[in-house]
Amino acid sequence: MDSGIVTWTTPDDLKKELECRWLRGDLLAAYVTGEALFPLTLRLKRPAARDVAERFGAVMDWADALRAASRAQRGYGYDLRWEPVHNRVQGRNELPVEAVIPSEDDALRWIRRKADAMRAKALIDITLERQPRLRDWLARRPLTVLEHADDWERILAVLDWFAAHPRPGIYLRQLDIPGIDTKFIEARRGLLSELLDEILPPEAIDSTATGVRHFAQRYGLQAEPPQVRFRVLDPALSIQGLTDLAIPPDQFASLRLPVRRVFITENRTNGLAFPDQPGSLVVFGLGYGLERLSETPWLRDVDVWYWGDIDTHGFGILNRLRASLPGVRSFLMDRETLEAHRELWGEEPLDKRYQGEPTLLTLEERTLFDDLLHDRLGERVRLEQERIRFGWLRRALEKIT
Repeated sequence: MDSGIVTWTTPDDLKKELECRWLRGDLLAAYVTGEALFPLTLRLKRPAARDVAERFGAVMDWADALRAASRAQRGYGYDLRWEPVHNRVQGRNELPVEAVIPSEDDALRWIRRKADAMRAKALIDITLERQPRLRDWLARRPLTVLEHADDWERILAVLDWFAAHPRPGIYLRQLDIPGIDTKFIEARRGLLSELLDEILPPEAIDSTATGVRHFAQRYGLQAEPPQVRFRVLDPALSIQGLTDLAIPPDQFASLRLPVRRVFITENRTNGLAFPDQPGSLVVFGLGYGLERLSETPWLRDVDVWYWGDIDTHGFGILNRLRASLPGVRSFLMDRETLEAHRELWGEEPLDKRYQGEPTLLTLEERTLFDDLLHDRLGERVRLEQERIRFGWLRRALEKIT
């Protein structure tokens, strides 16, 4: 066939278009909604009048190729609609202008998806019988049912249980659903969240808890209580000889130790290696969970020092911490520390850069933040706290103790 025909629609092009419709979920979505998708017309890119006049043989080859792959020859697939074409050179001829797939069965047989469609429809029917509120979701995501076909019955069992027990107030491990274990739910929290959002009433969903990490909170399960990890830096203040502890925030809030100073650092290693200090303790490993400390009233009566990375993200955390602890001061987050460790600078990841407006920084902190944000010191400059030399830490502690 003439190489110029590549711009005209071929049988493979038609099949690919139909396969794309399958992969978008169009065929199964029509089953869910009852939409009449068939007969389905597929338009053809066809020869122009000049092609008929100048390349008549190639045009006839193109039409013959479409005819050979049509339903009339195969027994399934597409029918062709023909129209007469008049040309001064070639006279009157008929050329195909559209391919029409008359039925869903023709479409599915052609792209070899009939078995998949039958399986998906059976699962859709079962789903709508048990959870009719999922109709809109199924219309948007019909192929998801097929992707999880082997697990779908168990997924429905989980949905049925939550529908009958909204916000149960128990641990995930305590769910008594035949054939379902904790790992099954944990591995599918993303999908289950989509489905539970559809079937549960608004009052059964905590809309402030987003993401798979907050699955338990969102749907009223008991979550493992967060822990505040801290070290007592003064051996004289140890708790029955214990200096390294992790306890729930409410217990930390009720702690009554005669400390004068509390250091907070993100990095776990920094917390473990922090030097002993009289009348002090260090809290570490909280990251953006620092808000947990807002319910600790005694922190407002002591000196609190925050040590984070010198980058926009670190200053963002400092800003958020000050919203609950206005008196907190930054530690080792100054320009002098940054310049003294130039050879250890790295690049702050783009997805970690602080996007808000840090209104609670001091003038010196805000100036450094702006320089980092606008890359005045280099591209996305970052000094991670664990890169700061230990001797520099000791000298900084001497200045404040």
